Order: sequence, then C-alpha cells, then structure tokens
Amino acid sequence: QVQLVESGGGLVQAGGSLRLSCAASGVLIRFYSMGWYRQAPGKQRELVARITTGGSTNYADSVKGRFTISRDNARNTVYLQMNSLKPEDTAVYFCKIDVVGSWGQGTQVTVSS
Repeated sequence: QVQLVESGGGLVQAGGSLRLSCAASGVLIRFYSMGWYRQAPGKQRELVARITTGGSTNYADSVKGRFTISRDNARNTVYLQMNSLKPEDTAVYFCKIDVVGSWGQGTQVTVSS
C-alpha cells in the first residue's frame, strides 16, 4: 500500500516560483533515493532531479541553478523548489521512489509567458 501524493502545482507567470511536495505513506523514504520527473504534452517522461539517502543531488541540465530537490525524512516528504520558471517547464510533475519504482499521480505545473 505504498502511496505518493504530489501537491503544490498550479499556474504561474514566467519568472515565478512554485514548491512541489511529495508525501509518502506505506514506506519510509529515508531508506530510498527519490526522484522528480516531468512529462510535457506529447513528450516522454524525463528525470528532473534526484536525491540519495545521503542527500546527494543530481539535476537535469535544463533546470540546474533554478530547481532544488530536498527531503524531510521526519515528515516522509520530498520537495522540489522551482524558481525562475519558464514556459518550457510546463508539465505534469511526478514523484518516484528509486528501487521500489512507485509513482505518484502527478501535479500539473503551467507556466505562462
């Protein structure tokens, strides 16, 4: 009964910011690497950011310097802080547990020009 619930998406103007949350249940995320992915209309799902159990991070080149992934193991939650948003960031954003391979339902992010 592993469940991931993403939230925090919405409509924002270019240059704005959003903070996405991924709340997990049925699993303790402290034992797993976590990732944020996104899928734009007509495009394949792509990795945006990843964080290991030790806190090491990795980002897609397109979001480096603008997005920050973090984790709060006490709250069993992973976050994605998105700054300086661009229209090309528009997508459904998904949370994923590494190894386990569980996905959330996604949250829509729309960036207008």
